Amino acid sequence: MEIAYTHAQSQRVLRQRNLLVALAGVLGVVCGILMLVTATRDREVVLQPVLTRPLAVSSSGVSREYLELITRDTAVLTLDRSPSNLEYWMKSVLEITAPSAQGKIRGDLMKIVNEQRGSSIAQFFTIQTMEIDPKNLWSTVTGDLHTIVGNKVVSNERRTFRFDWQYSGLSLKLIGFGMVTTGKEKDL
Repeated sequence: MEIAYTHAQSQRVLRQRNLLVALAGVLGVVCGILMLVTATRDREVVLQPVLTRPLAVSSSGVSREYLELITRDTAVLTLDRSPSNLEYWMKSVLEITAPSAQGKIRGDLMKIVNEQRGSSIAQFFTIQTMEIDPKNLWSTVTGDLHTIVGNKVVSNERRTFRFDWQYSGLSLKLIGFGMVTTGKEKDL
């Protein structure tokens, strides 16, 4: 009788083990399917509306509207500067720069900071037109670049600037910018 009881007990334990193995296998398959769906599904983050329309960033690419707004804000950030905000200006430009481009851009910005530090030269940019290419991740802005010495405007020239972007995950980062040259001007 003891052998029969032990045999019944062993069979019950084996059934429980087999049931747990089957349940673990089913859960593993479900987890695998969920991971596959999550990895291949477009991610989307809803951004607060900056203008009159809501914006969203998707892992499938950059929308034209988002690239336009980022270009507008970046143009103002990079092209409006004065000796009193140079450190903030440089820090802000580097925060939106891709890590792979920070060394080159930091070097270019340091040249500008060293030239303008202690001077009374300031500049601001008024955007007139913008061209956006969300597929190739570049944009250009054309407008008037005003240069001020002291409290007097010494120049007001029509200029075009190009911004190159890198999109990774859900992050749009600046990888380069400069003035579109006709041979006489220099890059920023």
